[in-house]
Amino acid sequence: MENTTTQKLVAEFLGTFVLVFFGVGTALMWDGDPLITALAFGLSVMVMVYAVGRVSGGHFNPAVSVGLAMGGRIPWREVPTYAAAQVGGGIVAACILFGLKQGGPYFDTTGHFGQNSFGSQGGWEWWSVFLLELLLTAIFAFVILAVTDTRNNANTGLAPLTIGLTLTLIHMASIGADGTSVNPARSIGPALFAGGDSILQLWLFILAPLAGGVLAGVAYPAVFGHGEDPVVGSGRPRRGPAAATPGYDPYAQPWTPEQLAAAGWTPEQISTWQQQQGYAPQTPAPQQTSAPETPAPSWSDGGDPERTQIRE
Repeated sequence: MENTTTQKLVAEFLGTFVLVFFGVGTALMWDGDPLITALAFGLSVMVMVYAVGRVSGGHFNPAVSVGLAMGGRIPWREVPTYAAAQVGGGIVAACILFGLKQGGPYFDTTGHFGQNSFGSQGGWEWWSVFLLELLLTAIFAFVILAVTDTRNNANTGLAPLTIGLTLTLIHMASIGADGTSVNPARSIGPALFAGGDSILQLWLFILAPLAGGVLAGVAYPAVFGHGEDPVVGSGRPRRGPAAATPGYDPYAQPWTPEQLAAAGWTPEQISTWQQQQGYAPQTPAPQQTSAPETPAPSWSDGGDPERTQIRE
């Protein structure tokens, strides 16, 4: 039974909630200890991919969703709703952490809430942090595309473990520079409660990871190809008359299979699109056959009625 859109969004919300709650929560409880915080983020994503990855794919990260859409794994139309659920989960987790901290010793959250930062707060220049986040996110999304490739069946069961360990390594390599983002949803929630420059610097921790996701989505299939045909509505814009038409959307416009084929779609993609749209090709109405005409009588003998014979 296929999972509904609501189930997928709830799974993404819960996965991102757990990631931020335990990851940022550990950083707050352990005063930002790099090793323990890195393990908390990695273990959180591993556990939740094992738990609900079968429902939504276990992205928990808008940059990963963008990378998978670019890499042909999910349609672009799912990305905005996935991102909304992920950001929502991150914000709710940060909100609960903020509330819980009010019951403990006095804690000034301004600039001290597990947020990401650079420059005067982090010590690294913005361009250096941008490149770092772009590179690490590209590596993270690349690994996810690799371990979830259908040609990698032997290691499918280890995919969540591999993803979690990769995120742990990423935190170990960068947490001292900017707190490690590689995930806009992880950055947005804590920044809202840290306030000040943390909010002003959010643009970098949104754009850099998204750019890294796009880079991985382009690079992986370009180097290693696709394990299966790309999902309809994913990948880079297609060439052809259909793609060149303004406002082209195969899910909204009444395109014909012939037009999709002219745009470069494979027969398998067209078949999937027909099933998703409930498309039924129009069959021409059967032509009505008229009764055979009776041959006209043939007159002989000069047309004399009395000597007329009808030849059949």
